Amino acid sequence: MGKPSDGHLWTLVHAERAALVEDLTGLSPEQWRYETLCGRWDVEHVVAHLTAAASLNQWQWLRSMLGARFRPDVHNQRRLEEHRGSTPAKTLDRFRAVIHSSIAPSSDTPAYLGEVIVHAQDIRRPLGLPRTPSNDALTPVAEFYARRDFAVASRTHAADLQLRADDGPFSAGTGPMVTGTTLALVMAMAGRISYLEDLQGPGVPVLRSRLEIPAAKPA
Repeated sequence: MGKPSDGHLWTLVHAERAALVEDLTGLSPEQWRYETLCGRWDVEHVVAHLTAAASLNQWQWLRSMLGARFRPDVHNQRRLEEHRGSTPAKTLDRFRAVIHSSIAPSSDTPAYLGEVIVHAQDIRRPLGLPRTPSNDALTPVAEFYARRDFAVASRTHAADLQLRADDGPFSAGTGPMVTGTTLALVMAMAGRISYLEDLQGPGVPVLRSRLEIPAAKPA
């Protein structure tokens, strides 16, 4: 499979945002307060974070990071609060307004596709929402995560392991085998421990030991 174009990746980003908006429409007030896989962030926090991520160009991101003294947690929390509405419905409206945004701080488009996919699953899994992104969207994210640490320590998590999807073409690395769905591999590389239960192979204990080491919250 050839490398997807940047334009195609942005089309996938837009589609994943739209799918998440569809899933979020009609949530109860209690569901908006569900804890997500992002730990201290509830559903509304994650949605506001995704809106912020779709609203910052390179210079806005740099200015925000400078103001936060290059502390990602401070930067993320400030921008989250900036894009959070006075009610969950208004927060969702703000996210809906950026569905088709192609703004990003850098040209690492697979990372921004990954951000939408991972944070959408951070919300869906605790809520029991069944939607799974397509492998067309998941595979370039998996390939990027296996190759680079960017916002999440995915390459570090996957180092010296052989990862192989059992539902698509993704395969990377050498070493003890870890197999499972492309989604589970993406989420595990992103540090989501709960997805380890969806993986098999002798490399899973190694991956678990890495994910259980306390780390900073992902961007």
